[in-house]
Amino acid sequence: MRRVLSLVFIILFFVFSLDKVFSEEPPPTVKEDQKTYVGGFFDTQVPEQNYLFIKGVIAVFGNKFGKQPKSAQETEEVVWDQLLMSFEAFRRGITVSQEEVDDEVNKILQSERVTFDWKKDKEAYEKWVKGKTNEPASFFENQIRHMIQLQKLKEQVMQAIEPTVTDEEAFQGFLNENSSIDLELAQFDAKEDAVSFYDKVKSDPDAWEKEKSKGGKDFRRPGGVTCQFLIDFWKIPEKALQEMVKLKPGEFYKPETIYKGWGVFKVLGSKAADETKFNDIKERYYEKIKAGKRYGGFNEWFENLKKEANIKVFPLDERTEKPLEKKE
Repeated sequence: MRRVLSLVFIILFFVFSLDKVFSEEPPPTVKEDQKTYVGGFFDTQVPEQNYLFIKGVIAVFGNKFGKQPKSAQETEEVVWDQLLMSFEAFRRGITVSQEEVDDEVNKILQSERVTFDWKKDKEAYEKWVKGKTNEPASFFENQIRHMIQLQKLKEQVMQAIEPTVTDEEAFQGFLNENSSIDLELAQFDAKEDAVSFYDKVKSDPDAWEKEKSKGGKDFRRPGGVTCQFLIDFWKIPEKALQEMVKLKPGEFYKPETIYKGWGVFKVLGSKAADETKFNDIKERYYEKIKAGKRYGGFNEWFENLKKEANIKVFPLDERTEKPLEKKE
């Protein structure tokens, strides 16, 4: 077990020397490369091999801790986020057992419906990993170890957060999940355009269909879904949705911010939550609201960590033995 953990430390953390190096001797290839640094944080230099390792994880598994990067710049940001999380997990002494890695490998192979026993048929396992990732199985398992370690860090931080949940918040969560609405919306980039269109359809309801038939406006119909879905995916404010639920089919609702710009809404149908059922299931909503607040608390914690870390990324022509400047 110690040999496995030492290998991971060498790959991920050997040259994160906190005023000293680990006692284990790195392989010659690591020793030759350890003088190339890509940047740093907390006055600690980040070696290129660590940076490339995380980049490889993202290339194989995507970003398991946030939105998927869609550009080179976004990928760079995710790499540095995971480097910092990995470093913080190491500072906290968060480790991953081989049993945890094996369990995750089992889940992956089962989801891929492989027919071999990876514990017994190492050749088939190595061949499968090589075909999927172009890396040896040991490297693949270290990538899995990295993701488990970051997940354990996230869970540790979230469990330390003890948010309070009010009766009003729990009841609002109940309403959001148990009220549904069928609506159509017209999307605008500028608020003044949305206001102008709303005033127009309020005075002339037929103007909605007339404008839609021209194809000039961006009309969308999310369908008959819960208010919570519209909050999460369309970013429509919950207060506005609860007011829309009370409207009659064919009525319009004033401009509100949505996922992109502004929306003007036409209610096609709705179903309000049965408020008498809340008391029977209210504990479920206390826990849901608490989980949501913990998630938000983690994001706030991580943003503060990034500020404290003072991340510095070296330009390509400066990725050498250049030492970090110490913070005053």
